[in-house]
Amino acid sequence: MKISVVTAFPELMRSYLSASILGRAIAAGKLTVEVVDIRDFAEGDYRQIDNYCYGSGGMMLMAEPLAKALAHISADTKPYVVYPGPQGTHLYQELVEDMSRREHLAIICGHYEGVDERFTQKYVDMEVSLGDFVLTGGEMPAMAIVDAVSRLIPGVVGNSASVTEDSFYSGMLDTPHYTRPAEWRGERVPEVLTKGDAKAIERWRRRQSVERTLARRPDIAARAGLIPWLSGGAYVMELHYPVLDKRGEKSSTAITGMDLHDIARACRTYGIKKYLLVTPLAQQREMAKRIAAHWSSGWGSEYNPDRKEAFSTLKIFASFQKALEWLREREKKEPFKIATTAKLREGATHWLTLKREILKKDHSPVFIFGTGWGLHDEVTESADAVMAPIIGGGDGWNHLSVRSAVSITLDRFFGWR
Repeated sequence: MKISVVTAFPELMRSYLSASILGRAIAAGKLTVEVVDIRDFAEGDYRQIDNYCYGSGGMMLMAEPLAKALAHISADTKPYVVYPGPQGTHLYQELVEDMSRREHLAIICGHYEGVDERFTQKYVDMEVSLGDFVLTGGEMPAMAIVDAVSRLIPGVVGNSASVTEDSFYSGMLDTPHYTRPAEWRGERVPEVLTKGDAKAIERWRRRQSVERTLARRPDIAARAGLIPWLSGGAYVMELHYPVLDKRGEKSSTAITGMDLHDIARACRTYGIKKYLLVTPLAQQREMAKRIAAHWSSGWGSEYNPDRKEAFSTLKIFASFQKALEWLREREKKEPFKIATTAKLREGATHWLTLKREILKKDHSPVFIFGTGWGLHDEVTESADAVMAPIIGGGDGWNHLSVRSAVSITLDRFFGWR
C-alpha cells in the first residue's frame, strides 16, 4: 500500500514516520509513505501557499498549489483523497479498514481555516474528523490516520492477534491489561491472570470487555456480534403451536420446506447453537425429519455439504414445553425467552435494550418466532421479554415471512462487520 501525505510541514510528518513500529514497517517495505511539501508546487519568490479568506476570517491554503501537488502524486495511480477537517464524518474502525484496502491513499493536511472549498469539492473523496474539536492543522489527524491504517496491513504489527483483539475491531472495548510487578503500590494484578489457566484467562478477559463496554461505551454494543461474548449458546425457536389463526384463535400451522432451509442456513451463518422446530403434529414432524435427513445423510449431503452443515442445527420437538426442558438441561440454567411479534405491543422492548441485557446478564437467549398470525398469548406471557416489532416503511405495513424476520433479528444480535 502507498500513502501520500500532502503537508506544509513535511519535517513534522517525516519525524513521526521514522519512529517506532511505523518506521520499522516502512524500512522493511511493508508499506510506502510519501511526504509531499505543498511549497514545492507554489509559485513566486516566496512560494506562497496561503491567503486571506474572502469576506472575513483568517488565512487558509490556496487551491492551486494543492491541485498541483495532488496531480504530482497521481502520476502512477489515482489516489483515494482524504481531507482531515472538523466538518467531516467521525473516524471509526470500519472506516479505517475501508481506507486500508485502498491501493493508494492521499491525505491532504489543511492549515489555519483549512483549504479552499473549491479544492475539496473537486478533488476530495472523503472528509474525516477525529472528534468535535478544532486543531490548527491536519498533520496530527494525518498521523492518526496513517497509524490506524498501517497497523491493519499484514506484517506491520508483529502479533496479528493483537489487532483483532483491540478495542472496536470486534465491536467491544479491549480488556484491561497488566504487566510486572504483580503488586504495585498496594494494588495487585487480578489473580486469574497469574495462575496460567488459559481458558480461565480467556473467560475473564471476555467478561471484562463486556462489562467495560457496557459501562463506558454502551452505544458501540450495537455493532458487536454476541456469540463470542456469551458463556452459553443462543437459540432460535420456530413455533407452529400455539399460534393464532386469522380470527385470533389458538391454532397450529403447517411447516414449509422453504422456512426449514432458510432458517437453518441463517442459524448456521450467525452461530446459533440449535434451531428448535416445534409442532404437535406427528406427520409434520416426520416430514421435517425426511427433509433434514435428505440433506444431512442422503444424496443431498454429498450434493451440497453446506446444506448438510446448516441442517445440523435443526432439532424437532412435539411441544413448546419439551423444547424449553431440553434447553434448560443443555444450558444448565433457565434460558432467556424472547418472544417476537409483528404487532405494536404495550411493554415490548427495543432490540438494542435486549442486546445489552443479554450481555449484562450473560443470558442464553432463545428467540421465539410464531407462524400464522403470530404467537398465542400463553407464549408471550410466559416469555421473559417481548421484542418490539421490526419496523420498515412509515405506513405501518408489516407482514414479513418468518424466515425474513429470523434473518433480520439474527443479524441485529449476532452479526458484526
